[in-house]
Amino acid sequence: MKLDFSKNTDGLIPAIIQDSETKKVLMLGYMNSEAYDKTIETRKVTFYSRSKERLWTKGEESGNFLHLIEVKNDCDNDTLLIQAKPEGPTCHKGTDTCWGVENKTDYGFISDLENTIKARRENADSEKSYVASLFKLGINKIAQKVGEEAIEVVIEAKDENDDLFLSESADLLFHYLILLQAKGFQINDVVNVLKSRQK
Repeated sequence: MKLDFSKNTDGLIPAIIQDSETKKVLMLGYMNSEAYDKTIETRKVTFYSRSKERLWTKGEESGNFLHLIEVKNDCDNDTLLIQAKPEGPTCHKGTDTCWGVENKTDYGFISDLENTIKARRENADSEKSYVASLFKLGINKIAQKVGEEAIEVVIEAKDENDDLFLSESADLLFHYLILLQAKGFQINDVVNVLKSRQK
């Protein structure tokens, strides 16, 4: 990896730290060539501290180390993207990230949909909510709906209408997310099972 530490007069380049699993950005630090070399050698993310004017390994005092997983340089060779496994909170203020964001896996729209389902379940008095009505009917009805949607996906898979297949697939996924919450789980619990099966 050819890095250009000469673009800045102080010989420092920014290093963006990202959780290797959740992909959340944890912090931003700066490295000179010595900090980079020490990071590679020790597998613990090390910066050049501009305030202390010395090398500083994240966690050297708190024990909240950032264990190196992977390093990538950008197209100009003057910025690093470092994927790491955090040991404890990253920010010195005790939060998961330096932006106060919780460091948990987020599946974008699917996570938003899970939150909507949760909100509708908690507002079970709403007569207009289909989700709330399903939760009122109980686990057996929810499981039955998942079974019905699964059968419809199988039927549409055998036909040539892709729009219907995708529509039924969306219905199946939606009802499955409801079933997961009825059982006290979320999609991340299923993902963790899949990860445990990786060889």
